[in-house]
This record gives sequence, structure tokens and C-alpha cells, in this order.
Amino acid sequence: MLQSVLCAFGSWFLVPGSWFCLMKRRRAREYALQILFQLELTAGEFNEDVWAEFWEGNEEEDRDVKEFARTIVVNTRKNIREIDEAVKKAAEHWSLERMAVIDRNILRAATYELLFRKDIPPSVVMNEALEIAKKYSTEESAPFINGILDKIARSARPI
Repeated sequence: MLQSVLCAFGSWFLVPGSWFCLMKRRRAREYALQILFQLELTAGEFNEDVWAEFWEGNEEEDRDVKEFARTIVVNTRKNIREIDEAVKKAAEHWSLERMAVIDRNILRAATYELLFRKDIPPSVVMNEALEIAKKYSTEESAPFINGILDKIARSARPI
């Protein structure tokens, strides 16, 4: 029970047995990516109908997973201008429009975490984004995404 509570509050990386919480966060990030991707392809806005429709037929029952996914989607959309500016600045010689839709949305979600979620270490954000890119995008995407996120992380959280 304690591990679950700590995981929900974002302290999962300090808890023994953190693999379970890491997987919960990864699932949430993957769901958030799927929703962001869908919204971009349909030029839709995020609302309760989109949220309910996404979960129809989905067997995910963990409230923490759903809530973290929602947080990523809502805040990525809310801060899209600042997020896109950070990605454009870091992606030298690449326009957002030229990027694959899936890569653009992986970058957006991860950039939201880098810029606005100081409770999550940049290395965790970047590693999760790379693993998701390896699963959902092309072989070339992970190094591309890594380079951009590294620049964003360095400028957002200087050492």
C-alpha cells in the first residue's frame, strides 16, 4: 500500500521495488502519447468525451495510471506554445511539421515533463521517452529524440 501511495505522488524512484511504479508511469505515458497522437490527427480538442471514448474497451483499471496520463495530456495541450518553442529551438534545422507525428508527440509529452515536472528527474523523462520511441516509432527516432531532449533538459535544468 505504501509503495502505491508513493508511486502516485511521484516519488516512485526512491522506493524499493520501484520497477512496478516505473511500469505504471510508462503505461500512463504510452496512453498519453496515444491520446495526443489521436488529437493531432483529428485536430480535436481534449474534453471529457474524448477521455471517455479513449478508455472504452480498454482494460486499464489503475486510477494512478489514468490520472498521470490525463495530467500529461492536459498540461501538454495547455502549454503547447511554450513546449513547441522549446522543441523548435532544440531541433536545429528541423521544423515541427517535418517531424513524424509520433515523434513530435513523444517530444511534446517529454518536454512537458522536463519543463514543468521538477519532481521527475530529467534522466527518467528522457529514458522513458526513448523506450517509448523504440516501441512506437522508427529505428532512427530514438537518437533524434534523445538529441533534442538532451538540449531541452540542459537548458531547462542546468547543472
